[in-house]
Amino acid sequence: MSPTRPDLVECWVYRAGARGLEILLIHRAPGRILPGLWQCVTGSVEPGERVAAAALREVLEETGYGPDAVEAFYDLDIVNQFHEPSVDAILSAAVFAVRVRPTAEPALSHEHDDMRWMDAAGARALVVWPAYDVAIGRIESHLLDPERAPWFELSLDGRRIVG
Repeated sequence: MSPTRPDLVECWVYRAGARGLEILLIHRAPGRILPGLWQCVTGSVEPGERVAAAALREVLEETGYGPDAVEAFYDLDIVNQFHEPSVDAILSAAVFAVRVRPTAEPALSHEHDDMRWMDAAGARALVVWPAYDVAIGRIESHLLDPERAPWFELSLDGRRIVG
């Protein structure tokens, strides 16, 4: 079997806030592909980079959240494929999530011009892509469940913790 590497990573940032689950949505800045899109952290996997490491690097670059802000890191067991007209190809994205400390606030990069902490329903109302809805649902159904969450958890070096 030959392993397949994704082109991109997506990483959902969430926290246990005062009102329960809060998901961070970031707003793409003008002058970039898909300006005005509310999204999770996204980015490319660099040559030779481990996929999980790419997700954490992108979180740091786009939100400023480093290891001291991250409470847990998860592989959502989702790989999205989609057509991207700008490169006339089908791209793939491995999907992850990080739970950050409740008091940690992001420091957005130049790639985004706004951010919002939203409950799951509010996040679903702002996102466009159906795959984003699936990822939000996976956070709710699996990562908030103390029996299921450990099966998805990774160490910060990208290794599975359970098993």
